[in-house]
Amino acid sequence: MKTTLFRDSKMLTVGFDEAGRGPLAGPVSAAAVILPEDFPVEILNDSKKLSEKKRLLAETIIKEKACWGLAFVDHKKIDEINILEASMLAMKLAFEDMLKKNPDLKLNEISGITDGTRCPDVPVECRCEPKADGKYPCVMAASILAKTARDRLMLEMDKKYPDYGYAKHKGYPTKAHREICHKIGPSPIQRLSFKY
Repeated sequence: MKTTLFRDSKMLTVGFDEAGRGPLAGPVSAAAVILPEDFPVEILNDSKKLSEKKRLLAETIIKEKACWGLAFVDHKKIDEINILEASMLAMKLAFEDMLKKNPDLKLNEISGITDGTRCPDVPVECRCEPKADGKYPCVMAASILAKTARDRLMLEMDKKYPDYGYAKHKGYPTKAHREICHKIGPSPIQRLSFKY
């Protein structure tokens, strides 16, 4: 590995976060990130508190310098297992993606921290903390990757289903989103278990 990874008490810390729990359409995304010790943490914050321009810049730097993984769980799986379980599954898949990209990582040297009140089913010691995406750089980085990836995917969905305005609201329950669903019916990526 090119960079020295951030260690907390001799352990590498992987941050987990998701994006897209609240929308009525589209997938939930999640990321897992281990930052290097020399990472410029001043560029990080909770993804919701950064402008799109700053998020995209941070995304580029995270992908260049960190160990990271990304995953999506689609609307059908969300309807099948519920949004909380789908979020946990996305984090688990993101962790597995990170390990595939970084085969030198050793599980016994990694511990995790997750934003929220529950940890994903990963084979390392993990703790959860509400608002972790505003406190811990590795979780901030995960929140940025999850959000930028999902936003980009929803822009693609807007091209496929232009009537629904996904480029504007990314599937969140805006008045316009609800109204178009009532007017012409749910889109092919609608979460049918959600009230719209």
